[in-house]
Amino acid sequence: MGESSSPISVILVSSGSRGNKLLFRFPFQRGSGHPAAQSGKPKSRYAVNSIGDSVEDPDGDSREPCPLTDEEVVSGFSDVILATILATKSDMCGKKFELKIDNIRFVGHPTLLQHAFGQISKTDPSPKREMPTMILFNVVFALRATADPSVIHCLHNLSRRIAIVLQHEERRCQYLTREAKLILAIQDEVSAMSETTDGPQSPFLHILPKCKLARDLKEAYDSLCTTGVVRLHINNWLEVSFCLPHKIHFVASHFIPPEAIERSLKAIRPYHALLLLKDEKTLLNELPLDCSPALVRVIRTTSAVKNLQQLAQDADLALLQVFQLAAHLVYWGKAIIVYPLCENNVYMLSPNASVCLYSPVADEFCCQFPGHDLPSVLSKFSLPVSLSEFKDPLAPLMQETQLIQMVVWMLQHRLLIQLHTYVCLMVPPKEEDLRGKAEELPLAARVGGRSLSTPNALSFGSPTSSDDMTLTSPSMDNSSAELLPGADSPVNKRMTENLLTSLSEHEREAILSVPAAHNPEDLRMFARLLHYFRGRHHLEEIMYNENIRRSHLLMLFDKFRSVLVVANHEDPVISVFQSFHE
Repeated sequence: MGESSSPISVILVSSGSRGNKLLFRFPFQRGSGHPAAQSGKPKSRYAVNSIGDSVEDPDGDSREPCPLTDEEVVSGFSDVILATILATKSDMCGKKFELKIDNIRFVGHPTLLQHAFGQISKTDPSPKREMPTMILFNVVFALRATADPSVIHCLHNLSRRIAIVLQHEERRCQYLTREAKLILAIQDEVSAMSETTDGPQSPFLHILPKCKLARDLKEAYDSLCTTGVVRLHINNWLEVSFCLPHKIHFVASHFIPPEAIERSLKAIRPYHALLLLKDEKTLLNELPLDCSPALVRVIRTTSAVKNLQQLAQDADLALLQVFQLAAHLVYWGKAIIVYPLCENNVYMLSPNASVCLYSPVADEFCCQFPGHDLPSVLSKFSLPVSLSEFKDPLAPLMQETQLIQMVVWMLQHRLLIQLHTYVCLMVPPKEEDLRGKAEELPLAARVGGRSLSTPNALSFGSPTSSDDMTLTSPSMDNSSAELLPGADSPVNKRMTENLLTSLSEHEREAILSVPAAHNPEDLRMFARLLHYFRGRHHLEEIMYNENIRRSHLLMLFDKFRSVLVVANHEDPVISVFQSFHE
């Protein structure tokens, strides 16, 4: 994804009174002075009609090496041909432009300059001065034909943003017309010089130092190929900010799909926390001068131990606004979503973590935390471990603070993943069903006259013998009303029964046979939380939604463990930022 998301070229074309013109392209078309061009091969190698012969895989699906690279294919198009195919008609302006030729896909947003022909200026009544020489322009990015549709969508968005700014500056001070005249003058000058020299020269090499717009397009191309973050100041006035998520969201060299980022951002909850990937000072220095003051307050107030609801209160902002600012920081690769750090959090080593002894990450860790080495710290998280297990009552507070800083650093570098507790209702099948299944098993599946599928093998988490909890259970004929003491109100009885009506008869019987069901409070709490027992809501979410303490929930799970299965795994909402899944 990293290579296929990079553009091959950026091209600026225009259409006007002088016809269709290719104003600028980067990288430059190779001239005769280029070493690769002095191969002795005829010029027809770069002709349009020979591209299809040289590149045998028009769909780009073959893994065989092509005679020409994609960059060479783009350079094979002459300026005249590119100007003809990319400068569209006026009725196509304001819409997405996409054209696929062989292995190359051109994406842009042709824009009509909003001039009125013959418009009379207030300062100069001469209509000729208001007659534009340019009708439309198009900033086009050349991509590989196999580029992901989301990459195409993003680069079209960038082309549209640049076009809007150029259109505005053209109306304000005729910036685009002025730059175009400068570019065309340089092209004519270089063309005249080429006639007196040994070979043709690229005019774009002479355009770059003299044309601010050309330098901006080159900077956009370079940024897309490297960091993915584009920040331009067109005409030193209007800013164009853009982020290519395929370049900045990655885990262990694997890029996170943008749709996964969007799904995660839509699923942010108030109990989540915002973890900045850079220190506060560095992040504030990267912000534009006209950024929102609320964004600055969020950055200065956020903490890895503070959930978004607390963050909104401390920053004196609405929770919805904090959600939007958090999503903005995450999309731009400045932060990730985590669960607030607390001593009950369970972490383990990420399957994608680098455990090399002398990796750059290990060196950075040693510089950040002198006296500690990364492999030794990571070894403590080989198995799931809660932060409370590292807590030493005799250790100074400084060590506990440093541990939190280490965990935050490892989360920022995607070295750890957090495991959450999920609960699922799983009632053992009836004995007659087990006997029927046992009779269907082959003889090899029976050991000592006993089927391998015994009730004991299916009783997940069956209670062990203790003073207050035994395997004895009331008769299955008892109703839920008989299990409730007479002191319990009839309203509570009906509420509990209504909550259990969504279950099958066998599931209700199994739940009511649990010894803890004799207690109306426990049974009512179990029925109230029943919709969470489908393995889709982790323990922390239940605690937040129902305002219940962790100890109360764990006690309830223990009392009904004969019909509940507890599992530990990642939260799908934040796992996209912590580990890569094929």
